[in-house]
Formats: sequence, C-alpha cells, structure tokens
Amino acid sequence: MKRQLNLGIRRSGVVRRAGAALALTALTLPLTVAFGSTAQAATVSSCTASRGPYQKQAEKFLGLPVDGRQSAADCRAIRAFQTSHGITPNIGYAGPVTWGVMSVVAQQKAAGTNPNKARKCPTNKGRIACVDLTRQLSWIQDGSKLVFGPVPIRSGRDGYETRTGAKKIYWRNLHHVSTIYDVPMPYSQFFDGGQAFHSISGSVWSAPGSHGCVNMRSNDAKKYWSLLKNGDDVYVYGRKSGT
Repeated sequence: MKRQLNLGIRRSGVVRRAGAALALTALTLPLTVAFGSTAQAATVSSCTASRGPYQKQAEKFLGLPVDGRQSAADCRAIRAFQTSHGITPNIGYAGPVTWGVMSVVAQQKAAGTNPNKARKCPTNKGRIACVDLTRQLSWIQDGSKLVFGPVPIRSGRDGYETRTGAKKIYWRNLHHVSTIYDVPMPYSQFFDGGQAFHSISGSVWSAPGSHGCVNMRSNDAKKYWSLLKNGDDVYVYGRKSGT
C-alpha cells in the first residue's frame, strides 16, 4: 500500500508541476512589483512610512483610526499582524497580501461556532471533515453536531489546487515524509491521491499555499488524527483566492 501511494503521489505531482510552470501566485506578485524583488524586500527591516493601497481597510480591521494615512502606530500594528501571520516582508505596508490575509481571518472569525451555517458541507454522512477553501477553514461534524473546529488551514496554491468534492480518508501515517519534496508531513491523513491533512511548522496563513495538501497547525492536526480514521468522509468545497 505504501509503495502504491508513493507512486501515486509521484505521478500526480509531476502532472501538477508541469501545469503550474513554477510561477508565483497572484497573491505574491503585487508585493514583488511594489518592492522591486522578493529577495530585496525580505532584507528590509525598518517600519515603512509608506501608505499602502489597503491602508483604510487595514486600519478598520485592526481597530485603528481610519484616516488612510500611515502613522507610526499604524505601521507597528500592521507589522505585528504580518509577523504573527507569517507575512513577508513584515514592514507594516498595507499591501494586497496583507489585506488578503486580513480578509480571510475576518471570515474565519465570523464563522464562530456555526461554520456550516450555509449547509454547503453534507451532514448526513455521520462523521465528516469539512474543508472550505474560500474561507480557508476546516472542521469536523457528526451529523448536525460540531465536534471540533473550525480551525484555519492552508490549501493548495495556484496550479496545485486542493481538489474539491466528496472524499474518504484511505491511508494514515503519523510520521510521513513527502516522497516528492522530502519534507516532514506529521499526522498525515490522505484523502485524495497525494493530498492529505497534515501539520506544518510555519504559518498556515502564509502565501502562496501548499502543493495540494490541507496544511494545519500542529495541535489541530494532532486533534484531527485522534478524531478521524480510515474510511471517514471528507468534503472539500469552495475556491481559494488567487487560484
């Protein structure tokens, strides 16, 4: 089974890499344009005095005075948000990547304890793990009962999209290592070819996204491991911004 899985992951990975053409996603491109180059921007460490195109939106999201002008306080607050959500460069510039993450976080907070309010995830299957790509959220339900979540996730980037539809967990590996990228994938629970729930060490909000897997914070992935088993249903729907 493990050998067959590795072959399946390898084949699907080759197809997706060819289609992706190793391009940056729409989320990362605007920052590259704004600051000259990603490498150069990453070396900037000072807090910027520049007003970003999403200045007012960022001020409102962070509870700051909304005047559309960059102040030292604005920069510190935006920079703190960027740092806590793995956004680089974290210089306090209210650009499209920062506002994109803020928008997703706002939707995640609005989900509250009723993430399936719109009933887009089927609840007539017993235990099911729901994945909403639009809001970058996942949760586990038993019928109408919310068992765990919702929790933030990071799905596939442009060209490596997490595939939508009804799935089932078919293979689990607590200490899995990717056969394509040679990176650890703790608490892996595969539900569609090489796509799986698993934890990552970095930020689940960081752009551009995964290679198709549903990335989770370590404690969330560990909880999913304890609550799910082979044969349990997974339902993926929506569309991630930029894909």
